[in-house]
Order: sequence, then C-alpha cells, then structure tokens
Amino acid sequence: MNNDKQQVHDFWNEKSCGEDLYLSGTDQAGYIDQANARYALEGKMIFGLARFSETKGLKVLEVGVGLGADHQKFAEAGADLYGIDLTKRAVDHTRRRLEAFGLTSNLTVGDAENLNFPDEIFDLVYSWGVLHHSPDTPKCIAEVFRVLKPGGGARIMIYHKWSIIGYMLYLRYALLRLRPLTSMNEIYARFLESPGTKAYSINDARRLFSSFQDVQISTPLSHGDLYSKRDKIGHSCFQKTEI
Repeated sequence: MNNDKQQVHDFWNEKSCGEDLYLSGTDQAGYIDQANARYALEGKMIFGLARFSETKGLKVLEVGVGLGADHQKFAEAGADLYGIDLTKRAVDHTRRRLEAFGLTSNLTVGDAENLNFPDEIFDLVYSWGVLHHSPDTPKCIAEVFRVLKPGGGARIMIYHKWSIIGYMLYLRYALLRLRPLTSMNEIYARFLESPGTKAYSINDARRLFSSFQDVQISTPLSHGDLYSKRDKIGHSCFQKTEI
C-alpha cells in the first residue's frame, strides 16, 4: 500500500464513517440507531439511488461498506451480495451487523483500485461516498466497469465540486486566510475528511464514466450543504452519478 493510500486507510480505520456520530453500540439496537440516523438525513437520496428492493437475485458488489447500513438493505432485499472495504474495521462492523440480523454476505478487505474479482461477474456495483477518497479514482471507475456484466449497472455517489459546502470550505481556508488563489482541489484534498479527498464537476464526472453507455447525473441539495448540526462537515456534499 503506497503512502497516499495508507493515509486514507489510517483515517477511516480509526473510525468508520459516521461511527462517532450515530453508532450507539455494536449490537442490533446500536445498528438500528445508526441506520435510523443515517436515513433520517440521507434516506431519500440513498434509497433513490440504491433502489434496494429491485436487487433480489442480482449479484451485487458494494465498494466501501462502512458501517453496513446499506449493505444490510441489499441483504434484506435478497441480493447475492458481496462487499469490500479498505479497512478491516468497516468489514468487521458490517459482518457483526449482518450476523446480528441473521443475514449473510461475502465480505472481504479490498482495494477499490484493484478489485479481486474476475471480469464481468456483477449485475450491479454500488458505492456511496467512497471512490473520491481513493488516490486513483479513475482506476476505481475502470475496475467497476471491468467487473460489471454486459448490460449491468453502477450506482455511485461522489462529491460535487461546486457545492455550498465547497464554497464554505473555500471561504474558511482560502479567503479568510488571505489565500484566494488556493484551488478547490487543494481545499478538498487538505480539509475535507481523509487526506486527498476529491470532488468533481458534472463534466469531470462524465469524463470519469466515459466508458459507460448511459450516464445519468444529478446534484441534489443535501443536508451536508445545509450544514446539519448532526452531520460531520462535508459528508453529503455530493454528486450522484448513476450509470
């Protein structure tokens, strides 16, 4: 693992996304609390993108399982389910969560830039707020494309560059520090979550997914943009990219 990726790993291995905000315990009740908090804030967008109920019998890969709330929804829907995460912490959380609810998945620690799966085996690849943290996001997208069956689809959320949160970060870390020439790329890389975080314009996203036949993009206003008191800054400053 190179140094850039090691820094990303170490950041998320200390606490999985939302662990310090929403997880009240590592039993069934604790995971229910976390899911309720997550979906109260982001549920409309997550359910609209993931469409869990449509995945029964499909071979589904989630890249970046985190605390496993979305993974649980795929399992409950009856997907033939696989999941990876860069950190053992997240995989352990997700495995513990599924066991608490009597559910199963094929879970492993893995690298989104080098998916350990054969070509063309998944009907769906899903990833929510993960791939923009990888040092080589284009390689991640290429890997998603590689493992999808012909006619398969990807449902992916990445951060939107020209967002309210982005402008707030620019105000704080560029204008108020009298450094107006600081680029938005530097702002995101240095001050939003794990080191090297990226965000994309709509045109950037289209280039990222240029190998896909049909790309649909939306940039809805989220609770991250509205700076919810319960949200860690930036967690939902995003661009939803569905293929």
